Amino acid sequence: MGSISKKNIRKKNLGTYPYASVLFSITLALFVMGIFGLILIYSQELEKAVRNNVKIQVYLKNHLTEEDKKELQKKLSSSYFLPKLNRETAIQFFPKEEAAKQFIKETGEDFQKFLGENPLRDAFLVKVDPIFHGKESLKKVKASLEKLNGVFQVYYVESLIESINDNVAKIGVILLGITAILLLAVVLLISNTLRLALFSQRFLIRSMQLVGATKWFIQRPFLVRATIHGFVSGLIASGLLAALIYFSIQRISDLSILQNQISVLLLFFILIVMGILLAFFSTFRAVRKYLKLSLDELY
Repeated sequence: MGSISKKNIRKKNLGTYPYASVLFSITLALFVMGIFGLILIYSQELEKAVRNNVKIQVYLKNHLTEEDKKELQKKLSSSYFLPKLNRETAIQFFPKEEAAKQFIKETGEDFQKFLGENPLRDAFLVKVDPIFHGKESLKKVKASLEKLNGVFQVYYVESLIESINDNVAKIGVILLGITAILLLAVVLLISNTLRLALFSQRFLIRSMQLVGATKWFIQRPFLVRATIHGFVSGLIASGLLAALIYFSIQRISDLSILQNQISVLLLFFILIVMGILLAFFSTFRAVRKYLKLSLDELY
């Protein structure tokens, strides 16, 4: 009786498909990929925020009339180096009175009392499109601004911008390398998971071959199941990432500033499509492999 029951158990387990483990493995792989995708999104948004705070200070000559200032602002508004979006807010007038108040607040010293006047100058704070943040490009921008009538001096923190450019380049290379490695790991994990899961189905595949079923007829149910698993895994991974984002924003409120809903939704879509494609082609390769094996090789 003992030997008969063991045989019955083996027959019953033969050909069973590990749905839960396959779904868990694909979801975990996509979730890890999604976390890194969020890191890329937030790093790009942080770079944009830093670059948007980079401004060129255009100091004006003294005794300019209001008409002169308006004319100069009009010329600045038509400059080629302004950001394409929000050009209206790219130029900010900063009067010398405000500059004096800010200086006194920061230092605690009222220099106007012993100087008898405000030696500071009115200025325009000008945002420059990030594509012109290169060293040579900024020099050309500075030269073009200094040629304008009414401009006394043009200043920007060159070392800061160079540091931003260098760090962005280095971080970009590192993130690109990590992305390639992580993507390869995800592909191999999903491929191996499905190949091992289909290992238990090899005799079922051979049985269908023996009764005369065509290759496409045999592959179709496995591919449909793999597509559903990839789709469901992508949805679950996206849901977990959405929960992670919500929890992170609740704990760190400043993250909401870097939030880009369009990019996040695009990431969710990519994860779902990636799950479907990887599961489909991994299953296709595995089933095709078992179709070609001989009976001896199946064991």
